[in-house]
Amino acid sequence: MTTRGRKDVGRPARTRPSLLGTAAGVGGAGDEVRPATREETFPVAMGALVLGIFSLLMCLRRDYLLLYGDAVAHLGIARRIVDSRNPGLVQLGGVWLPLPHLLMVPFVQNMEWWRNGLAGAWPSLVFYILGVAGIYRLARRMMVPRWAFAAAAFYALNPNLLYLSTTAMTEPLFLAIVIWMVLLTMECGAAIRAAETALVQRRLIFIALLIVAAVFTRYDGWVLGAAVWCVLTWQLWQRREVWREVSTAFVVFTLLAVAGPVSWFAYNQHFFHDWLDFMRGPYSAAAIDKRTTPPGAGHYRGWHNPAWALVLYTRTSQVDAAAWELGFGVMAAAIAGLVLAVRRRIALSALLLWLPLPFYVYSVAYGSVPIFIPQLWPHSYYNSRYGMEMLPALAVFGFLAVAWGEQWLRGRQPLAGRLLRPVVLLLIVLNTIAMMYRVPLVLKEAQVNSVTRVAFEKALAQIIEGLPPGSPILMYNSNFVGALQDAGIPLRQTVNEEDRDSWQAALKAPAQHAAFVIAIAGDAVSKAVEEHPEGLTEMTILCTTGQPCARVYQSTEFGSAPGAHP
Repeated sequence: MTTRGRKDVGRPARTRPSLLGTAAGVGGAGDEVRPATREETFPVAMGALVLGIFSLLMCLRRDYLLLYGDAVAHLGIARRIVDSRNPGLVQLGGVWLPLPHLLMVPFVQNMEWWRNGLAGAWPSLVFYILGVAGIYRLARRMMVPRWAFAAAAFYALNPNLLYLSTTAMTEPLFLAIVIWMVLLTMECGAAIRAAETALVQRRLIFIALLIVAAVFTRYDGWVLGAAVWCVLTWQLWQRREVWREVSTAFVVFTLLAVAGPVSWFAYNQHFFHDWLDFMRGPYSAAAIDKRTTPPGAGHYRGWHNPAWALVLYTRTSQVDAAAWELGFGVMAAAIAGLVLAVRRRIALSALLLWLPLPFYVYSVAYGSVPIFIPQLWPHSYYNSRYGMEMLPALAVFGFLAVAWGEQWLRGRQPLAGRLLRPVVLLLIVLNTIAMMYRVPLVLKEAQVNSVTRVAFEKALAQIIEGLPPGSPILMYNSNFVGALQDAGIPLRQTVNEEDRDSWQAALKAPAQHAAFVIAIAGDAVSKAVEEHPEGLTEMTILCTTGQPCARVYQSTEFGSAPGAHP
């Protein structure tokens, strides 16, 4: 070995400040970029637990848990798996993916938790905590502890996410799955490069299970799972000696990744006689868009327009993440962090967090998935929660850019560099306060769109509660199952569309198959009553603003009909 000259001998080597490895010039050993320890993660998880419990208590007190009609429907699906005339997996339905409902089953059997929404809140709270812990661990592999904590705080204190963590909506679950899948992909990639075959094998199996969970939670999970498989396959291809050592685990990994979509195709084919029923059936996004579009009205803005879909989705994610117009700054910081990560090759697997962007741009443009926010025409509320899928990317890459900015400042303005962290933490808190002051977008959508539905369901629930206990009721449940939920009526007490054989028979002779019939204008029961009114006596009519009228009938024939069982 040679040296450049005696003047260099004995001098410590100069190190360049970096976001990877020890951040020289930023601090001591505590500023090292490395995987987070359990001891490091535990306080973050405990903080998330406190935030989640506080949010749950506040939302429960204000009756926010069941504002979303989708939350009521998710709970209804979970309930009917164990409480229906034909219980079992057939009750999962064919469009919404099954994992969220299966996770609620242990809780939804408690009648009171089903009625007040807590049955959906408990799983969401657990996955909110897991998501916060995961985002800290993921960020910790890319930046020093103080900025990893800031990224986790930005994620955890998001009021929209805190609200969703108290509901039966799928976002907290899916975000936690995404975060941990990307984190384990990063860890697996590092193990592949280090030729740690035992660790690679374990990570491949864990990632495969997360892919199955993602596939059974949301359809964007299908795209993410495929992308993760491609990333890890490419990395193993580059290190073929490692691939040979983990070939068995890789085969299991691949089979599990494929098993999720294939099993869902098989489920749809078996129960609904169309393996693509979730895409083209009566409850698919395309069918719903067709039914809800007024005759002669044009398509929603963004339909077959990827450029507008991009503007719409990025603006939605900004408003979901930050108050007022601060979202533009958050998005700009995240894009800067993205550029920085690509140029410096910082944890490139973390780029998977950006996959929701192309997925939802395509879904809005070509998948019959409209998004409406008040900031853009037509200035209304619909599907604003889809922007939440970008929150992990905005948190991690935004603070990657801030961490680089701190290093840049400390080399030029040391005082500004030292003040940057407390200023940023203060801004995170102020952003949360400002979003709560103006009502977070996702909560506001739930409030606006639930006004007429909640009033109708509560009024209908009061009528149902007045019926003789245990009386069989013929009712189409899909649209207003919340009325039965509010009244505390077991679903097996109703003849409804989920038991197809008894349902079809009841529609042909309503008076012979139920003691009471609830017909809501425009539904299948209403049409059946018009065609077969024999033996039915109208008891009451319920009409509320913005909802179809409901008519309640009493049967004079039920109990005397062959095969009837009161």
